[in-house]
Amino acid sequence: MQFGIIGSGSWATALAKILTDNGNTIYWWVRNTANIKTIQQRRHNPHYLSGAYFNTKQLVLENDIAKVVEASDVVVMAVPSAYAEEVLKQLDREALQGKKIMSAIKGILPSHNQLLNDFILEYFDVPLANYFTILGPCHAEEVAAEKLSYLTFSGTNEAKAASLASFFKTEYINTVTNHDVMGVQYAAILKNIYALGAGIAHGLEYGDNFLSVYIANASNEMEVFLKNLVWSKEPEEEQKTINYNASVYLGDLLVTCYSLYSRNRTFGNMIGKGYSVKAAQLELNMVAEGYNASKCIHKTNETVKAAIPIADTVYQILWENLPAEEGFKRIEGLLF
Repeated sequence: MQFGIIGSGSWATALAKILTDNGNTIYWWVRNTANIKTIQQRRHNPHYLSGAYFNTKQLVLENDIAKVVEASDVVVMAVPSAYAEEVLKQLDREALQGKKIMSAIKGILPSHNQLLNDFILEYFDVPLANYFTILGPCHAEEVAAEKLSYLTFSGTNEAKAASLASFFKTEYINTVTNHDVMGVQYAAILKNIYALGAGIAHGLEYGDNFLSVYIANASNEMEVFLKNLVWSKEPEEEQKTINYNASVYLGDLLVTCYSLYSRNRTFGNMIGKGYSVKAAQLELNMVAEGYNASKCIHKTNETVKAAIPIADTVYQILWENLPAEEGFKRIEGLLF
């Protein structure tokens, strides 16, 4: 099985490390030719996870995405959601035919408010049966440090998802599978919004006691949204097999809200301390998926009509100039 990775940020670099540590040679799309030269010469990504070193004989580095896709059986998408459409539209519409697409994206494509699977079905005619997700809880920094982490692989055919997962299992990566392709993606989107809110709370100097109650309520909101949007569409017997307390749902929410590695928490912390959105973006110098996600979920919920007041309040703080202090006073009255 030949893997190709699209993207060269921290998560893409972590996935490249996992696959090559397992002895796989990978094709890797890196946009910047200067970065390609540095990786080839110094054996590490100069901008992300610089402590992760590679055997360059296992890397075929390209700045031509078409060459990477053509050479790969499995195309791993690991670019920020805001750029995924722009990146993929460099390809011919037939380029993904017969390929398995694995999404490591934790956000919605904002231009059309779509999940990646919806976009590639519409634009490339890739069916959901050939689409898989790879999600956490898993911070790239801990993968680089080879600290034990868990990854969940989802596909409509769980046996095929398990087969793909086997290429990622290492001494420091355990793998889990499930069939809830839509639910795990929306859970990943929502947890970034709640983590951004957790950062705002920290910036406003709320303590751990408040944060624990906030996260418990965010977890409940996530379940409400998923049941309304995703799980209600599943057959009753299938719904019963979904464990909302599993790591890909609750676990990912917890680590993203608490961890100092979380860029969404960091972004929110700056908002809570009084930074404008623009200033926080410039200071962070990385994409906080929860920012765009809050607007996308707000728009989606106009149809779904789930009760998600915490996510709504975070949206209002980020997009409608609601003062953070006022927003969290509202949230205080909602928690139980």
